Amino acid sequence: MKKILPFALAALLAGPAFAQKPSKPLPRPKLVVGIVVDQMRYDYLYRYWAKLGSGGFKRLLGEGFSFESCHYNYVPTYTGPGHASIYTGATPSANGIVGNNWYERETGRSTYVTEDKTVQSVGGTGAAGEQSPRHMMTTTITDELRLATNFQSKVIGVAMKDRGSILPAGHSANAAYWYDGGNGSFISSTFYQKALPEWVVKFNQRGLATKYLGQTWNTLRPIAEYTESSPDNVSWESAFKGEAAPVFPHDLPAISGVPAAARKDNLPGPATQTAADGKNTSATPQAGATAANAATPTWACCPARHSATASPPTWASKPSGLSRLGQRGIVDFLALSYSSTDYVGHQFGPNSIEAEDTYLRLDQELTRLLNYLDKTVGKGQTLVFLSADHGSAHSPEFLKAHSLPAGVSGASVVRDTLQKRLVRRHGAGNWVLSYENQQVYLNRQLAADKKLKLADLAEEVVQVMVQQPGVSRALTAEDIQKSHWDNGMLMFLENGYYPKRCGDVMVVLEPGWYESYTYPGSKGTTHGASWSYDTHVPLLFWGWHVKHGESATPVKVVDIAPTMARFLHIQEPSGSSGGR
Repeated sequence: MKKILPFALAALLAGPAFAQKPSKPLPRPKLVVGIVVDQMRYDYLYRYWAKLGSGGFKRLLGEGFSFESCHYNYVPTYTGPGHASIYTGATPSANGIVGNNWYERETGRSTYVTEDKTVQSVGGTGAAGEQSPRHMMTTTITDELRLATNFQSKVIGVAMKDRGSILPAGHSANAAYWYDGGNGSFISSTFYQKALPEWVVKFNQRGLATKYLGQTWNTLRPIAEYTESSPDNVSWESAFKGEAAPVFPHDLPAISGVPAAARKDNLPGPATQTAADGKNTSATPQAGATAANAATPTWACCPARHSATASPPTWASKPSGLSRLGQRGIVDFLALSYSSTDYVGHQFGPNSIEAEDTYLRLDQELTRLLNYLDKTVGKGQTLVFLSADHGSAHSPEFLKAHSLPAGVSGASVVRDTLQKRLVRRHGAGNWVLSYENQQVYLNRQLAADKKLKLADLAEEVVQVMVQQPGVSRALTAEDIQKSHWDNGMLMFLENGYYPKRCGDVMVVLEPGWYESYTYPGSKGTTHGASWSYDTHVPLLFWGWHVKHGESATPVKVVDIAPTMARFLHIQEPSGSSGGR
């Protein structure tokens, strides 16, 4: 990372910032937009190149700067840790976000990354709004911007997923909004505000979730042109509930229960609830368009169409909570995350026509976003970065079909096997409290009652785990705390280890292996490993003071936040370990 310091400054900054006279305003962009694409592998930038338009990914690459070798440097590579590491500049070992879920020894149960029972839902249903960034132990670049401007800068997070909005927005954000599948609306929590602002209420009244699900999902282009993907009907893809096969066209009205006629705005609540129920909403590009439209208060074109013909609703032309960002004489920050790409990837896999079609539609959404920024903030006045919270593995059955090494394991099977072994050796008892994030949480009190040293018991677990199919290595928490690695597989474990929240034994699966949600099957795909397909992600900078170019110099995702701090002339986040 020592190499990146002089290189990043020379490559990314268009001119010497300190050449300004003291009497002139501090050079800063009017608006910063951080874009995180959920489950975007690096190679997607180029895999669909021939079909991308000129105004989205190609514009970012053609006018901006691309770091071609950007990787995560910890495990597990999940959504919560990914968003946290991008914005804190820290690995889970410092920011404390060790997974999307983890076992809490204090409560004896698993907790969710943004769960907070001390706050209430605003505009949502029950637990969907009981969310905040309280689990994140460090500041974010968005927090530091608020601090640097004495809280005059506005920071807003928007995403389909709560964790994709809340963690980037940080602790001191003006607002964070996420999608509630229970009522088909964007919601928030009392951590930020007591009521939704008018512009969010009006957006929700448009009923876009229902509108989109009243239309069939067909391919954007003739399906025969999707030559970068597998055939449409393969055994390793998962069909929507109610579908006979995972093939186009996907009859969303039939799947979701939304009648095809229900395509107008502002539909009744019950219809919206039906439309938004379950993964059927999320695992479509329509879901991504819903979030994109929430983030840019212009009118929405349905992603199922090639072009839009409707006129903007009257409210969209009026100032709103987001349309004023970057136009107040002080730098603001919009943290935007596209979540539906992850749902589509999990269900169909990275080699599917569904995934390709989703990214072609995302390319159109990015075009609309960049054009909107040019129009409302001004050309060259917005600083944009784009990255991903993790990549993804190819479906094991797809790899096996092409004679490539792969396999799946089941978390419940691993836990049960280990539990039975420990019972046979040491007697009855609930020895394994949890097995999450490829980590074994042992019953420490039981070990003490049985007069067993925790270190000895953990070593026994290591020996059992390395005998399991697909396991490459296992390491005790004690070994991690007593050692240090600058690179290699064990570095990933060390950087992902936060003692108060992690297990007693860490497990590493072989390349091409993962824990399947559908074990012993392996429909779709997942992520979480330290192998390159999960760690290698795009990193693009575009706009204000960014020179055009690219570099193969290795960089880490934790370098993003301190680099943004250099752009903005502010302090890097409190736990930041990245270079800038």
